[in-house]
Amino acid sequence: MYHELTYAQERRRFAKRIAITAIVAALAVAIAFALFTVMDQARAQAVVSVRDSVMNAAKQCCSIEGSYPSSLAYLERNYGLVINHDDYTVSYEWFADNIMPSVVVTAR
Repeated sequence: MYHELTYAQERRRFAKRIAITAIVAALAVAIAFALFTVMDQARAQAVVSVRDSVMNAAKQCCSIEGSYPSSLAYLERNYGLVINHDDYTVSYEWFADNIMPSVVVTAR
């Protein structure tokens, strides 16, 4: 048997649909925001990790050879340092043999 809805019932159904749509949209926005936050934190941690790897290789070179290396390429050739140059820009500034180099890593 067909039962026609009253005006009040139609408005309640419409209000429920609007509320459900708003809740789903809010959840989608919250999930997207959380995902982007986690991705940014992971990227920042990766930059710190690359810098630490470069500094550790430079310290190892200094302890073995008695001086800091003059270039990043030297560390990559002789100490097994591997850097993804497509994802990171590494600025390695060497001043003297006995002064620790300045290393700045930025994500591309």
